[in-house]
Amino acid sequence: MGDAVRYENAGGVAWLTIDRPERRNALSREVREGLWTGVRRFNDDADAAVLVLTGSGDRAFCAGGDLKEMADTALTIPPADFLPNFGRNVDVPKPTIAAVNGVAFAGGFLLAQMCDLVVAADTAQFAITEAKVGRGTPWAVPLPWLVPPRVAMELLVTGEPISASRAAAVGLVNRVVPLADLHDAAAALAATIAANAPLSVRAAKRTVYLGAAASYRELFDAADEIWAPVYNSEDAQEGPSAFRDRRPPIWQGR
Repeated sequence: MGDAVRYENAGGVAWLTIDRPERRNALSREVREGLWTGVRRFNDDADAAVLVLTGSGDRAFCAGGDLKEMADTALTIPPADFLPNFGRNVDVPKPTIAAVNGVAFAGGFLLAQMCDLVVAADTAQFAITEAKVGRGTPWAVPLPWLVPPRVAMELLVTGEPISASRAAAVGLVNRVVPLADLHDAAAALAATIAANAPLSVRAAKRTVYLGAAASYRELFDAADEIWAPVYNSEDAQEGPSAFRDRRPPIWQGR
């Protein structure tokens, strides 16, 4: 795994920890490769039911890309496998939790966004800072599904951070706890999930993402199918008729 990322299984909960606190857990090549190795290991680990992704130290979950490395390598468009992005370039059928212990900026925001659940320290901050450094955010496509579109717009065009409490208020974060309690809170949530029936949990995860994975056209087609029996029912005629006749409707359920 290298020195920059650690993987450990604690009672069925896999902990994947970015361990580069001196660089605010930035996404150097070593970190990215370690994340890929860790995610694949979790997928193959039959004894791990849930993954918790976190960072070491108390300043940063992940401050994003290593800008120095980007400058040195003249990085343009990151390759498709630049780093794991759950649901986009790697399938992770088991539940994942981000335990955000500090700033989650840029690529760090991506890492938190891609996890199924987020537990944040009350000192955590979230920001999509690419606009401030001229970088891109194609990975933000799921964001308007996670938070209101106007909040997504604000995050993307301002580059300014929001607090853990506001992130929870807009739906990006599930739970906010004191920094000292973050590990235990994430472990407790993971243990609750791990104790449940694994097939049910994995099916539940797939169900939640059905809408997010489909295109608008697919969603409209699915909605047409759902509503066709309603349009074609006797009740669909009864409602307008009752309105016209100024009487209460008599529903038949057919």
